[in-house]
Amino acid sequence: MSIKTADLLDAHPEFEACTSGLTHFGGVRRFAGTVATLQCFEDNSLIREALRSPGFGRVLVVDGGASLRCALVGDVLAAAGRDSGWAGVIVNGCVRDSVVLGELAFGVMALGVQPRRSEKRGQGVRDGVLELFGARVRPNDMVYVDEDGVVFVPQGVAI
Repeated sequence: MSIKTADLLDAHPEFEACTSGLTHFGGVRRFAGTVATLQCFEDNSLIREALRSPGFGRVLVVDGGASLRCALVGDVLAAAGRDSGWAGVIVNGCVRDSVVLGELAFGVMALGVQPRRSEKRGQGVRDGVLELFGARVRPNDMVYVDEDGVVFVPQGVAI
């Protein structure tokens, strides 16, 4: 990815950016793609479905309610996302298997780590507008991620 988030915001200060809280866990630190959104709480059933479906270079942005009680993504789901053509996943919640995640050629950002797995209730909402980390996140926006941060570009805006 050649676009730097700092340069992007210098040129377009009106774009949404995450204010803080996220840490890189995946082996890819710079990634970008069209946003797909998902909202769930301590249940990764829909995340599993999404990351096992064709990704077409998209980035899954998950609002996990900032729960630190269980992990929503681990090495198995991250590998499935990579293999299905997703560019990465951004989780407002926790991941697990952090050592293996760091070895995968896949972008993973989250609040932290938690070894406990999530429940499987099949609950959640796909393709909604999310308010995360000080940013409004809409399906089909573009997201750019690097070592400096996360920037969302509205759908249809050329940069």
